Amino acid sequence: MGIIQAGLANLNYGWIFFLMLLESTVVPVPSEFVVTPAAYHAASGSINIWLVILFSTLGADVGASINYWVSFFIGRPLVYKFANSKLGKLCLLNQEKVERAERYFDDHGVVSTLIGRLVPCIRHLISIPAGLAKMHYGKFLLYTTIGAAAWHSILAFLGWQLHKVVPEDQLNDKIVEYADYIKITIIALVVIGIAYLIIRNVTKKKH
Repeated sequence: MGIIQAGLANLNYGWIFFLMLLESTVVPVPSEFVVTPAAYHAASGSINIWLVILFSTLGADVGASINYWVSFFIGRPLVYKFANSKLGKLCLLNQEKVERAERYFDDHGVVSTLIGRLVPCIRHLISIPAGLAKMHYGKFLLYTTIGAAAWHSILAFLGWQLHKVVPEDQLNDKIVEYADYIKITIIALVVIGIAYLIIRNVTKKKH
């Protein structure tokens, strides 16, 4: 994982793109420790906050697309075989996690590729069931982009605000401290979004 540590220590647009590409495949790279510190440095003027969001989202799109197309072509048996392999376990992956992502996709339909980008433990895997289900790629990419941009914007806002009150040597500790609050907020937003979709669908059926 030396290459990941090198990227985290030298965050620029290229590294942001690459690390978020990895995070959206199956490599365990926490986006909180990429986008938030990058936005923290953007607040000092060393890089641009909007380009941080742009390159992190583009990286997520490419990484998610890799998952999508690999799953699309190799199918469920080989996906599960990889998840249960030594390499899969090295990537903190297993069949149970893939099945959980599939259940989430089945429960929420194609819009899960948008909402799923905001859900911890589902975010980087939701592209796998989309590929297995052979979801239309254009729709998949659109929803992935919107979800990834929303998630990275939240992390960027956090980093920008932390720059005002937290010294750099305490940044990672504060990210860990706020991580649970971020997850709770995101889950609440997801629940509200799902409730809205359910109500809208019920209303349509009545009409």
